[in-house]
Amino acid sequence: MSENQNLLAEQRRALILDEVRKRGGVRVNELTRKLNVSDMTIRRDLDALARQGVIEKVHGGAVPLVGTSTHEPGFEAKSALELTAKEDIARAAAAMAVPGSAIALSGGTTTYALAQQLLDVPDLTVVTNSVRVADVFHGAQRTAANGGARAGAATVVLTGGVRTPSDSLVGPVADQAIASLHFDVLFLGVHGISVEAGLSTPNLAEAETNRRFVRAARRVVVVADHTKWGTVGLSSFATLDEVDTFVTDAGLPAGSRAEIEEHLPDLVVAGGSADAAL
Repeated sequence: MSENQNLLAEQRRALILDEVRKRGGVRVNELTRKLNVSDMTIRRDLDALARQGVIEKVHGGAVPLVGTSTHEPGFEAKSALELTAKEDIARAAAAMAVPGSAIALSGGTTTYALAQQLLDVPDLTVVTNSVRVADVFHGAQRTAANGGARAGAATVVLTGGVRTPSDSLVGPVADQAIASLHFDVLFLGVHGISVEAGLSTPNLAEAETNRRFVRAARRVVVVADHTKWGTVGLSSFATLDEVDTFVTDAGLPAGSRAEIEEHLPDLVVAGGSADAAL
C-alpha cells in the first residue's frame, strides 16, 4: 500500500477496501502507518466504506461485510494483525510452561507465536489441534536431527479432525482424542472473550473441541491480544470462571483491566517496560 499523503480519498478508500478483502481485516493503527495519514482520516474512510455497505466496522478496525459473530478470517489474515502484541504475550506465557509437563495448545495465531517460544523448554509433551503449531515443533525436531542443538525436544501429538480456515483440526475425531487426555496446562487462543459470553468462537465445531480442551486441563491460560476483549463469536464454549490466567498485551485499556480483575483470578499484561501481573 502506498504511503503517499496526497492520495485522493477515493484512491485511499479503494486501497483500504482491497486490504480488508485480501487480509480478512485491518486495524486503524496499521492503516495510519501505511497510508501516512491521521487516525481521524482513516476513521472517516472506514465510515464512508461502511455506509457504502462494502465493509463492517469493528472495534479498532474493519472486516469484510460478514456477520462478525460468524466471520472467521483465515490464518494468514489473522497472523498479520497485532504482531508485536502476540510476541509479547507469547514470551510471557512461555514462562508458565514447566519442563517435563504435559501441555495443550489450541489453534490460533497467538498460540502459534507461543509455540516458537516453547522450543527451548525441555521435555514437554505437547498436544495440539493446530497444524501450524505442530509444524513449529516438527521443524525444530528436524533441525535437531540434522545436528542442531536442542535439549529435550518436545513430544508432539496432533489430533485428527476437519480443518478450519484457521488451520485448526476440529470435529468428532479431535474431540475423542482430547477427551481421554489430561493436561497440566492448556494455552488457549480465542476469537473473543467477554463477561457476558465468556470465551467464544465463530465456528461451532471448534467450540466443541475447545470445550473438550478446557475440561481436560488442570489449568487454563487464555492467550489473546487486547482486541479480543469484548468480542463475541457465535458459540460460547467456556465461562470466565473456568479461566485461571488471562495473558494479554499492554494495549488493553485501564477500564478493561479493572473489569477483568473483577472476574478473573489472574491477569498478566505483557509488553512495555516489563510484564505486569495485576
